[in-house]
Amino acid sequence: MKLNIVPARTGIEWVKLGVKTFLKQPLALTGLFFMYMAVVLVISQLPVVGPVLGAMLVPAATLGLMAATAEAAAGRFPMPTVLVSAFRAGRQRARAMLVLGVIYTAGSVLASVLGALVVGESAATAVDAAPQVDARTLLVLLLHIPLVVLFWHAPALVHWHGVAPAKSLFFSAVACFRNFGAFVVYSLAWLAVFMAIGFFVSTVGMMLGGLAVARSIMMPTVLILVAMFSTSLYFTFRDSFRADGEGEVAAPPEGESTP
Repeated sequence: MKLNIVPARTGIEWVKLGVKTFLKQPLALTGLFFMYMAVVLVISQLPVVGPVLGAMLVPAATLGLMAATAEAAAGRFPMPTVLVSAFRAGRQRARAMLVLGVIYTAGSVLASVLGALVVGESAATAVDAAPQVDARTLLVLLLHIPLVVLFWHAPALVHWHGVAPAKSLFFSAVACFRNFGAFVVYSLAWLAVFMAIGFFVSTVGMMLGGLAVARSIMMPTVLILVAMFSTSLYFTFRDSFRADGEGEVAAPPEGESTP
């Protein structure tokens, strides 16, 4: 397995491929995304251990959505079982994915605690007067950025390349930094898509029936856009890493789809 450096314009291609692949199987990919959201939400509601278990499943669920995209890109219908691909690849890789889940949960908790400590109660009280500006939430989101970089490719590296959890985090960060230009273009392109479609949908909603109608159609629109975005994640991984042989990603265990 080796790192593949791509030009900045590849970021646009990732967005295009995500949209194109999503439109091949819109109902299936949307349904799988909603299923993922529902499962995580239900688990997170469990007393005491719910939030921890929900966070631990994020890497495995992300891999499941990427595997679904691989199926759709290959012209196959992604079945619901694809969401548990991380736990169908043998004990070693399933265990490694659980280790990633533990690390992700610890990192997320650490970011949240640091955000609360840095902002403090005084700042939290101050923003009560201006609820549109939540300093604590903003700081927590910023502190999660390093976590996102570490885990961007890590689940896929563990699943498709058999990389150890610690190494997968390192390689993920290196790939994101080495392809920084492509990821900047990718992020800006998706931001433009969200803003353009959001503006269009809200305008149409206001014309049809005012604020209530606009809000009622905005939520499903945003969820579909997020599902479309999640479809594009697979291509950022596929183009960032190559196997040592023919330039293709290493084959997964029996029964799993290839990138």
